Amino acid sequence: MAAWELGATNLHQFTQHVYEVAVLPVGATEAHNRHLPEGQDYLLAGYVARRCCAAAWEQCRAVLCLPPIPFGVDCNLMAFPFTVHISQATLYALLRDVVTSLRTHGIRKFVLINGHGGNELTPFIREIQSSSDVHVFASNWWSVGHDQYDEIFEHPDDHAGELETSVALAMHPELVELDVAGDGAASPFRFEALRRGWVSTSRDFARVNDHCGVGDPRRATAEKGKRYLDLVCSRLTAFLVELANTPIDDRFPHSTGHPPSHDSTP
Repeated sequence: MAAWELGATNLHQFTQHVYEVAVLPVGATEAHNRHLPEGQDYLLAGYVARRCCAAAWEQCRAVLCLPPIPFGVDCNLMAFPFTVHISQATLYALLRDVVTSLRTHGIRKFVLINGHGGNELTPFIREIQSSSDVHVFASNWWSVGHDQYDEIFEHPDDHAGELETSVALAMHPELVELDVAGDGAASPFRFEALRRGWVSTSRDFARVNDHCGVGDPRRATAEKGKRYLDLVCSRLTAFLVELANTPIDDRFPHSTGHPPSHDSTP
């Protein structure tokens, strides 16, 4: 029995352990080009969370993996069939209720494993940490290994391209129909400021192309996906163990040492 997985354990197991960290995967249900499953975001966030919690448990026995939230903020993908959208306010309310519930049971450290780019989590974290004594951390799984992206993948990836397709092939190849994938060619913004990132906006994916994919998936392989998942999960597992083993004090999560001085006086 996996005492680290909330949905798979029981009341007896809970009495045998002291849990320090709760890990919550947050995803979405939406189109991912023509070839990836609608549940790609929550399936992948759940996979990363479970794999990291299982590995961390062997080192600290103090982490608890929650079931994934399968819906996210998807108002800009509603043109594609069976997208399920919940508002940002609904997402925040759900996250707040989950965190508040687990705080009642003694957990004060939370890690959100985010699988969907439309889920803006920073404002929620800022607000709940200002109104309670919990500490919430968030990770977009696809960003964890960004510094080694070019060593693994050949083309930039945005949505359902080489990276996401590779990890899908590594995780659940039976759910991938690569032969029907669109090429991921996307209509660019007409304004230079948007193209260069000086200004940002929200994309309506129906105006990007007809298959809700940005990035070419055709060079994706399961081997690339495995390499990236191994890297991501190794890094996040180490963080979970360190977080579980670190007591909360009045400076947490900052260093207990004195901050560097900015006084330029000789």
